[in-house]
Amino acid sequence: MIFPFTLLSPALVLLLSLVSLAVVAAERPQDHLHSDKQCVSCHKEGISELLKVLAQPKDSCIQCHTAEQIKAGDFTAALPFSTVEGVDPALRLTADAGMSVPLYYTQSRFGAKPSEMVEVPAGKFIMGTNGRLPDEGPQHTRYLSAFLIDKYEVTNLQYKAYIEANNRRSPAHFRNRTYPEGKVDHPVVFVGWDDAVDYCAWAGKRLPTDKEWEKAARSSDGRTYPWGDIFDPKKSNNPVRWRAAGKTGDTTPVGAFAKGASVYGLYDTSGNVWEWTDSWYYPYPGNEVPSESYGERYKTLKGGSWFDCSFYKCGISAPLFNRAFFAKRTKNDTFGFRCAKDVAISSGVDE
Repeated sequence: MIFPFTLLSPALVLLLSLVSLAVVAAERPQDHLHSDKQCVSCHKEGISELLKVLAQPKDSCIQCHTAEQIKAGDFTAALPFSTVEGVDPALRLTADAGMSVPLYYTQSRFGAKPSEMVEVPAGKFIMGTNGRLPDEGPQHTRYLSAFLIDKYEVTNLQYKAYIEANNRRSPAHFRNRTYPEGKVDHPVVFVGWDDAVDYCAWAGKRLPTDKEWEKAARSSDGRTYPWGDIFDPKKSNNPVRWRAAGKTGDTTPVGAFAKGASVYGLYDTSGNVWEWTDSWYYPYPGNEVPSESYGERYKTLKGGSWFDCSFYKCGISAPLFNRAFFAKRTKNDTFGFRCAKDVAISSGVDE
């Protein structure tokens, strides 16, 4: 069916233009099924669902465009990478900048057993922010009992052990029931929420809540990134570093950025892959900005990834207060997960 552009809102015109735009990507890894030119590749509920979301500026467009642009119907410019503190638009990096291991190798550093875990102590922490997107605020204080959480994201090799033990279907990037060559320790991708839940249960664990994830990554001082408040593209696998390297981008081995670890010892909480959490996408306490996306319809993901919405030039997804929401069945090459576990003795009542 042909849609006359004159009858569509600026947001819909933008979407249809993007879907039809051809993009030449240099040196794209063969296992990448992610499409730079199709927004619908991540929206498994279909084009009609995406059109509906994009037709609501307060829910989507405002994340990348100013109120003035939206009122004027001007979607030709968006927030650039250079608006992020610490990012030099002229920055040039090598593809392995900041990494302590090679990008690709064949012998695992961790093995096929589930990831080792670290304990996050009971106590209060700062969640959210008042300085960016509407769904990230208001900033507030939470209390959590102690819990355990995986030090690393679940790897391809670890997930392979799970599907072999349980005769489960392979992720879309596997071939002949194994991961791409050289990606033994890269985080598994193309896993939906149910896949993540089932793996964690098999490993004797569970998915972390969004609160647990943010505390483990952010510590108790409310920092923006695992290492502090100033962005450093050499401390995580993020879109800025790939852009500076002139590469399409890819996942990296888990734990490859030694200087990007959180206070509690977690790796890759800023970038590499978005991580599924157990939490539904609800507004934070005190949030008065309405959204029909809130409720028990979408699950929350945390952490950002190696890829960003390049057409909108939304900037980076690396801040630890960032949150995404998707249907549970969504699978792509930027979604992965890590697991969590209760500590036997509770330290208090979570708030």
